[in-house]
Amino acid sequence: RSGMLARLRMSALPRQAACCLASVQRSLSDRSTIAPFSALPAAPTVATQPHKSRQDLKYAEHVVVKLGSAVITRADECGLALGRLASIVEQISDLCLQGRHCVLVTSGAVAFGKQKLRQQQMMSMSIGETLSADVNSRRKAFQSQIDPRACAATGMSGLMALYEALFMQYGIQTAEILLTKPDFEDANSRANLRSTLAELLRLNIVPIVNTNDAVAPPPSQDSDLQGVLSIQDNDSLAARLAVEVNADLLIIMSDVKGLYTSPPDREDSRLLHTFNPDFDGARLQFGSKSRVGTGGMESKVKAAQWAVRKGTSVVICEGTEENVIPSVLEGKKVGTFFTLAPPEGVGVEQQAWEARCASHQLQAMPADVRASVIRKLADLLIEQQADILLANNQDLSSAAGLSPHLLARLKLTPEKLQVLADGLRQIADSCPGLLGRVLRRTKLAEGLKLEQVTVPIGVLLVIFESRPDCLPQVAALSIASGNGLLLKGGSEAHQTNGALHRLVEEAVRAHGLSPRLVGLVGGREQVSDLLAMGEHVDLVIPRGSAQMIRDIQRQSVGIPVLGHSDGVCHVYIDELADKEKALRVVLDSKCDYPAACNAMETVLLHESHLKSGFFDELFDALRSRDVKVNTGPRLAKKIRFGPSPAVSLRTEYSSLECCIEIVSGVAEAVDHINTYGSHHTDSIVSENETSFNTFLANVDSACAFHNCSTRFSDGYRFGLGAEVGISTSRIHARGPVGVEGLLTTKWLLHGSGDTVSDFADGTKKFVHENLLSPGTN
Repeated sequence: RSGMLARLRMSALPRQAACCLASVQRSLSDRSTIAPFSALPAAPTVATQPHKSRQDLKYAEHVVVKLGSAVITRADECGLALGRLASIVEQISDLCLQGRHCVLVTSGAVAFGKQKLRQQQMMSMSIGETLSADVNSRRKAFQSQIDPRACAATGMSGLMALYEALFMQYGIQTAEILLTKPDFEDANSRANLRSTLAELLRLNIVPIVNTNDAVAPPPSQDSDLQGVLSIQDNDSLAARLAVEVNADLLIIMSDVKGLYTSPPDREDSRLLHTFNPDFDGARLQFGSKSRVGTGGMESKVKAAQWAVRKGTSVVICEGTEENVIPSVLEGKKVGTFFTLAPPEGVGVEQQAWEARCASHQLQAMPADVRASVIRKLADLLIEQQADILLANNQDLSSAAGLSPHLLARLKLTPEKLQVLADGLRQIADSCPGLLGRVLRRTKLAEGLKLEQVTVPIGVLLVIFESRPDCLPQVAALSIASGNGLLLKGGSEAHQTNGALHRLVEEAVRAHGLSPRLVGLVGGREQVSDLLAMGEHVDLVIPRGSAQMIRDIQRQSVGIPVLGHSDGVCHVYIDELADKEKALRVVLDSKCDYPAACNAMETVLLHESHLKSGFFDELFDALRSRDVKVNTGPRLAKKIRFGPSPAVSLRTEYSSLECCIEIVSGVAEAVDHINTYGSHHTDSIVSENETSFNTFLANVDSACAFHNCSTRFSDGYRFGLGAEVGISTSRIHARGPVGVEGLLTTKWLLHGSGDTVSDFADGTKKFVHENLLSPGTN
């Protein structure tokens, strides 16, 4: 009989739920052995401490999951979202099969009952009423008139039958518990509740808890007494239940991603990934509750704050998100995590705001003050060289697993620091005339003058890997251009970055400026937060691996990203190339610093050099410098025995390895570079003016060179002092980006009481006269 009932239940499910159930049916023999459940913890006599960070949630053994009405109810408010519900049941079942205690607090009985009663009402209508034009209005009137308690009583049995059928696909039994406020107020009822829950969990049964809405009175406005949370809805019920069973974690699932600073539909609203009631409570603004719930976000926050103060960690998250429960347990940045742990240092939003305020202070300073700050920083790099190298050695000692080219980028030397200091002094010399420089001055009409002047971009976020020397360079560029700056270095250079940042703060503070002008950001989570703060960050500049740059470009929400994702640079040796020049250019481009983004990765050789013997000379020269050579597909067909074929013509080796391919001429070389290159830096070696001019004009790269190494693509070598990065984009700035690339413009219009109507009625006429002579400001 039980088998027949199960089949009937399955056949009664709509097609959507049946498909979901069929996809998750599996043999329990394929699962690992269910870990034994520990005993339910004793009732706490004093409040325990909740987890301090998301990473600790993986240790949670007792988990209470609360499903809001908006999560499991369909958009029409009649019936359940069966596919979504099946997915959530699978996630909870996986937790149970891992040996965790799970309690489910569910809504949805009213919606399920409303669907059944609507069907009953339709069955009672005559054929004429059913076909009448106002049938929809009758349905809506029926839905608004029906008593929710009757819906709850009608829907609860069907809801539990559905849960039972879903959990049974994983061999997990369920039990139904209906509670009301008096059950928590009476000491005997509370004791019985704890005893029942303990026994159910001991038997590996999932308790499914709901408020007994069939008999419960409408929610009253009574206040919480003596630190006890009143049962107003399923949010407060879940919080009380979690504390009652001393749960490690309460997951409150809603139809929004988490807790926002204000109602999510507002433009200035921002998701709070972490919430501390003691520090963040005053910042919240609440909107209206969901269409079907009885609580709303204010109720959830109130319940969560109460539970976290009683020792239960709480996460409010979006229940419609895929695999949200395991993501929470894995410590991923999902929803809002409630914690009592005080925030570590200044929050990133505060950092960005303080950097902008400090930049306004800097912009008001004369150019010589900005230059003096940078020169002070250059002096400190030499004066405190010993401390910097000591910190760098600590990082190198901890970087055993890094590849050789990353270690080369990480390592600082006295020579590197001297070059760095010299570059900073060049930046200082460029400060005069940077801000407020007039680019255009136009007389629009008599008494109406227009100017376009340079101004800072605002607040920059620069993210870099394994390059601690990047920190003072970028700091100097941002100070020269009047920008605020947030820096995120790689963890492998933690000690070195800290030492260098302290020097930046010292140089800034010595000139009466706020040290918050240049901030150092902590972990990856903070970077993710900043990438969604378009109101605080104006430009993102990533410097590192291609994968890191692509990740930053994907994560950035409405903030422009300036950078390049790859450095696949080429050297083309033309038919009329000077062979000695060609060897020097190729060897320098590849071997000077193989890990650099401007290092050569592919040599394009004119096919005539195969017969002249120059190919053998080139190959021997590379091999003598320990360069591994791979062949392109065309070259591989020409030589019977030779190097191994290249896996891809788009490879950035970043090491002593390169590819050689042959082409028929300059046109084919340009086509190859535009197809397989990364639009970074490409060079031609040729004595033929037509060839090198064709190459320079048609290669679609940020830097195109003639008879010189690709390694010249560098801000310091260009005379920019230093670079904030190299851009391969086609807007704003391209190639090595120095201080000029960190500026934008604004328009200044000087008038004398002018109005547009003066020009419309002919009183005044536009003249558009250029007032800025070449070479003047």
